[in-house]
Amino acid sequence: MRVVVAPDSFKGTIGAAAAADALAAGWRGARPADEVVRLPLADGGEGTAEVLAASDPASRWHEARVSGPGRQPVTARWLELPGQTHVIELASAAGLPLLPEPDPLGAHTAGVGELIGHALDAGAAEIVVGLGGSATTDGGTGALAALGARFLDASGRDLRPGGGPLRALAAVDLTGLRPPPPGGVTCLTDVRAPLLGPDGAAAVYGPQKGATPGQVADLADGLARLAALLGGDPDLPGAGAAGGTGYGLAAAWGAQLAAGSAEIGRIAGLEPALAAADLVITGEGQYDATSGTGKVVGAVRAAAARAGVPVAVVAGRIAGAPEAGSGRSIALTDLAGGAAAAMADPARWLRVAGGVLAEAVAVAADGIIAGDLGGMGDLGGMAGS
Repeated sequence: MRVVVAPDSFKGTIGAAAAADALAAGWRGARPADEVVRLPLADGGEGTAEVLAASDPASRWHEARVSGPGRQPVTARWLELPGQTHVIELASAAGLPLLPEPDPLGAHTAGVGELIGHALDAGAAEIVVGLGGSATTDGGTGALAALGARFLDASGRDLRPGGGPLRALAAVDLTGLRPPPPGGVTCLTDVRAPLLGPDGAAAVYGPQKGATPGQVADLADGLARLAALLGGDPDLPGAGAAGGTGYGLAAAWGAQLAAGSAEIGRIAGLEPALAAADLVITGEGQYDATSGTGKVVGAVRAAAARAGVPVAVVAGRIAGAPEAGSGRSIALTDLAGGAAAAMADPARWLRVAGGVLAEAVAVAADGIIAGDLGGMGDLGGMAGS
């Protein structure tokens, strides 16, 4: 049989490529005659460029020293795909781990704009920006300022970088903004949040970046002022991604917002890989009711449903009941006997999970027939077998 292994990263423990390797090794150990195809995926957050690099051996990396989200510069990489498509991860220049401590009002995206500028200087015909993992809530103003835009207070002075100073925003000047590349700009989002309101960038994600309730209110006021002056559509799904960077790049630079998991699946060739598959295995760190909303697992499940291919999900942890029709699932915490053990050696337990899935197929009556996983039973219950 032919098995496609297409996981996301297990955030904070193991990357998508290593997770795919481990699951594939576990499967091959139990069923060495099967064809196992590795297809690591991402949703626009950390690891996006690595996944795309793995999908195309002709890609190449670039590196530059740019502004970090705080006071210290950082060294960031970006990827060039054939056809002069340049892929930039916002997290590489403005990610939360790059700050020694959270700075919800001052964290900025200037380094992201500097990376985009380097890509333009290198001849980029098209730019793709992955928006996950940010430390910022500045509406993308740092990135746009690095590309030549100006954000001014009532006295005509340039605002300090960060989301907090946007409360004093009085004017926006885009006359010096560099033009986008001829092939346009696509922002990959791992959320569908709008810019403003109770589901927006400040209200939902500000606390995750260290903002107090008062700071959340300040950030929301600043983003509202930005939207009033910059125009565009603050309600666009994904506008609130990366602290509103999705909105800023769309409104000022004409960027298109796309669901990262679906777009990366398209670029990596998920649907062609599934065309001849008997089973697809996907996975993520936590499998819950949100897994179908813009995440890799949801995108794989949707593509598998179109192809008539059954799905098995391996997750670090399963929280609550997955959505109906999600197929079989197995948790590393069950296999390892707890979260600490699973996180301490995720590759080991992913190998075990791959073997458990393969053995479930081996003992199923007639294996997998016509896209039916019914004979595989309760995979979680097989952890100790």
